Amino acid sequence: MRPGYDESPINAISPVVWLLVLPMIATEAVFGLGAIGFIGGAQGIGLRLNGLELAAYIPQLPVRMWELGVFNLRHAARVLTYPFVHGSLTHALFVIVFTLALGKMVAEQFRPWALLALFFGCAIGGAAVYTIFGQIAGIELAPLIGGYPAVYGLVGAFTFLLWVRLGIENVNRLRAFTLIGMLLLFQLVFGLLFGNAGFGWIAEISGFFIGFLLSFVLVPGGWGRAMVALRRR
Repeated sequence: MRPGYDESPINAISPVVWLLVLPMIATEAVFGLGAIGFIGGAQGIGLRLNGLELAAYIPQLPVRMWELGVFNLRHAARVLTYPFVHGSLTHALFVIVFTLALGKMVAEQFRPWALLALFFGCAIGGAAVYTIFGQIAGIELAPLIGGYPAVYGLVGAFTFLLWVRLGIENVNRLRAFTLIGMLLLFQLVFGLLFGNAGFGWIAEISGFFIGFLLSFVLVPGGWGRAMVALRRR
C-alpha cells in the first residue's frame, strides 16, 4: 500500500483528553447500571444522587472552612471532582462531546500538562468566582456540578488560538469570539424556554475568561514571553 493510504481519515485524540473524558463515561456507566438495578440492587437507582452528594462543589463549604480556620481534604477535593459528575445522561453527553472536540483541537497546540492545567485551572477558577459571587450577592447558591466550567475554559483556549491566528492573518480578531457568542445566545434561549437556569453560568463564563487568559502562559513559549515582559517592567 502506498505511503499515506493506510492512515486513519480521523485524527487521533490525545491520550490526555481521554484521561479527562473516561472518568465521565465510567461514572455514567455506573449510574446507568444502577438505574436498571444491575449495580446496587434496589438502592442502585440512587447512585447518581449519592455520587452528586460526594462530588458536587458546595460553595458554602470553603467559606465555612475559612471562617472556622479548618481544612477538610475531602470537601476541598470537591473543586476537582465536580466536573466529572453530572445531573443527567444528557448533561454528561454534552460535556463529553465538547471535551472531545475542543480538547482535540487545543491538544494539538498545548502540551499534555498544559491541557490538564487548563482544564482543572478553569474548573477551580470557575468555582472560586462562583463562590465569591454568592458571598458578594448574599445568595445561597446551589451546588456546582458537571464539566461546563472546564469546557468553557477549553472554548477560551480555542478562542485564544483563533485570536492569534487571525492576528497573524491581519484579520479582525473579534471574529475569534463567535463561538462563545453563539454559546451564550444558546444558553440564554435555553434558560428562557426551560427556566431554572440558576447561577451556574457565572462559573461557566468565568471558566471561559480564565481559559483565554491562561492560554497566554500555557501555550508553548508563552511562559517565557510572560517572564520577559515582566522583566522589562
